[in-house]
Amino acid sequence: MRLLSWNVAGLRAGPGPAGLGALGGDVICLQETRVTRDLLEEPLAMVDGYNSYFSFCRTRSGYSGVATFCKDSATPLAAEEGLSGLLARPGEGGAVGCYGDLGAFTHQELKALDSEGRAVITHHRIRTSAEQETTLTVINVYCPRADPQRPERAAYQASFYRLLQGRAEALLRDGGHVVILGDINTSHRPIDHCEPGDPEVFREHPGRRWLDGFLWAPDGQGLFVDTFRLLHPSQPYAFTCWRIDTGARLTNHGTRIDYVLADRALALAELRDARVLPEVPGSDHCPVLAELAATFLPAPRCPPLCTRHMPEFAGTQQKLSRFLVRVERGAEAAGGRGTCRGAGPGCSARRGRRPPRGQTDLLRYFRAAQSQLGTGTAQNAPGQGGQESDQNASGHGKQEPAQDILGQVGQQEPCNGMVPRELTMGQAAGTEPSSTARWRAVLPGPAPPPCCPAHGEPCALRTVRKPGPNRGRRFYVCARPPGRPNDPRARCDFFRWAGKGRS
Repeated sequence: MRLLSWNVAGLRAGPGPAGLGALGGDVICLQETRVTRDLLEEPLAMVDGYNSYFSFCRTRSGYSGVATFCKDSATPLAAEEGLSGLLARPGEGGAVGCYGDLGAFTHQELKALDSEGRAVITHHRIRTSAEQETTLTVINVYCPRADPQRPERAAYQASFYRLLQGRAEALLRDGGHVVILGDINTSHRPIDHCEPGDPEVFREHPGRRWLDGFLWAPDGQGLFVDTFRLLHPSQPYAFTCWRIDTGARLTNHGTRIDYVLADRALALAELRDARVLPEVPGSDHCPVLAELAATFLPAPRCPPLCTRHMPEFAGTQQKLSRFLVRVERGAEAAGGRGTCRGAGPGCSARRGRRPPRGQTDLLRYFRAAQSQLGTGTAQNAPGQGGQESDQNASGHGKQEPAQDILGQVGQQEPCNGMVPRELTMGQAAGTEPSSTARWRAVLPGPAPPPCCPAHGEPCALRTVRKPGPNRGRRFYVCARPPGRPNDPRARCDFFRWAGKGRS
């Protein structure tokens, strides 16, 4: 069996049905789907050859969310949303069960931990390589990030980790095997981070301390193993997440925060391969996978959580868009629907569409209006400017010089910022180069960025975002992505404050 996990950073912009099929997983766990149920479309929910199970964020739109796609040959016996059991649907069956001791959490805490759509659990029947039938529970999880600027999120992450551990260990104690796939949002060891920094500070991170206790070690109590490190204990630069805004994927300057964690007995007996797939594009994360020698035994029918049972996809409730059919003009006219009751004459006439406005010449708005001294007409009514232009072009409607109230001719400045009629397009075009030069002298624009001495390339302008005395200041750095010091593709150490100040 092939178990695969991928943070897609948005399902609608992600791999799509064809991409999911190309991944070739028997169970594909996706994180950060960023869809809500009302935005879930049939091509993404009903992928050919798979049955799918979604958990949506209930507090924000376009945030979080996970989805598990199981091949029809790996149809689960049961499926459940969330970790606490509060989202299980009573009376419908299909719940996985085994929730462990939840006494350390209040009802509100459990509700909050399951409200962001961060877990889907599927329960399968499998046959091991020793020809024994047992169960396998797959936990697809998107653990929250501990934002340094929001202390409450660090507490939320710690509570989520404790809830995940309690549920996984309870399922394991009940018999069978357990695999956890997903974005854990913590790099475990210094080898899993491009810039680990001080080793002592690195180890004291709360997420890493939790992983130390959760994963098996000779001197510890952990029940699960990191399948990748079990097979590749010292492989460096096996990163799964990179910053897109700096181009760090080009230089493989990232972290390993996506895992396939299996109970130790299953991993020792059945694990055949574990890999990261950095060559797969489409997200700021790459897929990770584990291959086991065991095989799935599909259930005869999909559990109630499956998207096939959702009314909008099961055929019991049609979408409103199916009833909105385009009507041809001929059919509309034949049906006598062109009149409207209670309106004046001409209401049945179809109102013509206004032609789209193109970009016109700016000088059209700087011409003096035609003045008729004898009639007192100083300006055309709105919408008649085109007629005036036609008359002037044909030589009719000769324009008289404007006369002010004192009777002085030719002394009045054009009103409303308009230029005299005598300024033609050719004259305006003739003065354009000198006018442009004057504007450039007044507004020269920003100075070109400096070039870094190592590469001779223009630098990138950035702004300090961290709190402190330099917050908001701008500076120049090498425009290349970050990377290892000996990588010729990576950024050099050039730095200069923009404008006046330190350099």
